[in-house]
Amino acid sequence: MTGPITLEDSASDQDVAPPLHHAAIITSDTEALEAAHALARAAEAGVIQRDRERRLPWELVERFTASGLGSIAVPRAFGGPQLSYATIAEVFRIISAVDPALGQIPQNHFGLIGLLHAVASPEQQQRLFTSVLAGWRIGNGGPERGSKHTLDIQARLIERDGRKLLNGEKFYSTGALFAHWVTAKALDDQGRPWLAFIQRGRPGLRIVNDWSGFGQRTTASGTVLLNEVQVDEGNLVPLWPLADKPSIQGAFSQLIQAAIDLGIADGALRDAIAFVRDKARPWIDAKVERAGDDPYVIADIGRLQIELHAAEALLHKAARVLDETVSAPIDTDAAARASIAVAEAKALTTEISLAASEKLLELAGSRATLAEFGLDRHWRNARTHTLHDPVRWKYHAIGAWHLNGNRPNRHSWI
Repeated sequence: MTGPITLEDSASDQDVAPPLHHAAIITSDTEALEAAHALARAAEAGVIQRDRERRLPWELVERFTASGLGSIAVPRAFGGPQLSYATIAEVFRIISAVDPALGQIPQNHFGLIGLLHAVASPEQQQRLFTSVLAGWRIGNGGPERGSKHTLDIQARLIERDGRKLLNGEKFYSTGALFAHWVTAKALDDQGRPWLAFIQRGRPGLRIVNDWSGFGQRTTASGTVLLNEVQVDEGNLVPLWPLADKPSIQGAFSQLIQAAIDLGIADGALRDAIAFVRDKARPWIDAKVERAGDDPYVIADIGRLQIELHAAEALLHKAARVLDETVSAPIDTDAAARASIAVAEAKALTTEISLAASEKLLELAGSRATLAEFGLDRHWRNARTHTLHDPVRWKYHAIGAWHLNGNRPNRHSWI
């Protein structure tokens, strides 16, 4: 598609685009945070039932878009508000503290906005950012199952009769089912990687809601099937320049991941405190009337609160580093500093999300395992989302930078 963007109707029974509704345009950090809090309040009522029944949050996703939150990262040069990275991270934390699956659904949408900013042509940026401002959502055809690693791409982009055709199968495709654009990486006949922006409803495109993970159950992070899908040449973004061009594309993507994990930790600790105060029984040897007066419980809550605040501080610091980095031309050292700052935050948000969700069950006691409370979802969500990329490599990258001055590798996971 190279002309004005309109949502395409398709006679194909393989895929149907979601409806396109009007989206507001947010103009300030305060407005964005208010919209995030309003969405979180709306999400709270049914979060346990959605998780239990794997009920997809369609209405909430539409509210996210309609509020204007979907376009807060669009650059001002293309008509967007381009809010601070600090605000974007806080938006994801606020939503994820209530429903981290809802928080994760637009994760790739924002990561792809960052990628477009880093490597797409001005003409592509103008068209695609305009679509986002109009309410289009971007979903991701994720990594491929059965490959050697996440950068091992088997999908192929071929040319036949003057048409660009895409073939392949993707998984971990968070956001694709809710999206108007589906993106997929593929190699051309020269082995070069491209990112294809595919309009929903294109013949040969099929999205399967087969995500069966025990956590983040309502992200629809399933399969995208691509069978001779035609891609407009103007919607093909070359990816190989990223290897030679310093940017914060990876750091931005990881900042959002860290914000989601911090939200999980925040929600788990709040539920732990509420359950201990109102429902948990004290242990007999503590010789107290309330579980909240058990000195060991008090100490554990204090320790978790400190660790949560430490992770929150590092996330805010990382976001400020990103804001400072983009205020000037980005060189290799600036890009590396941004990645390391986010890696430090990601290390702590991973640890506190797992610790808080585990301690919640320990401190709340056996009653907390009852299905009616849905408290196990915190640990399941933390354990699932933190597997996105191994935190052990964050520690390695941080140590290599501080000890030996080695810059981290340049990709979407650092």
